[in-house]
Amino acid sequence: MKRLLLLWRVGRQDLRLLWFALRHPNRPAWLVPAAGVLALFAIDPVNFAVPLLGAIDDLVLLPILLHTLVSFLPADVRAAFGRGVSRRPA
Repeated sequence: MKRLLLLWRVGRQDLRLLWFALRHPNRPAWLVPAAGVLALFAIDPVNFAVPLLGAIDDLVLLPILLHTLVSFLPADVRAAFGRGVSRRPA
């Protein structure tokens, strides 16, 4: 259970990074379609048809896929998120 909570803590930070990267002007071209596929995976019909498998993919696979997706982000976007830089100039 402790590992699952740690996975979700990392997932929460990754979700913030993904949201930041989607609004960043230097985001890669593949990011928007990849985020769309991830969103479709999160709400896929298997969640409704087979509830046990839906719970497993939502609790385990989804955070792992999210972490994998943000690990492919360019270093400048990740660094801007770490510094808290907004995409809009002040």
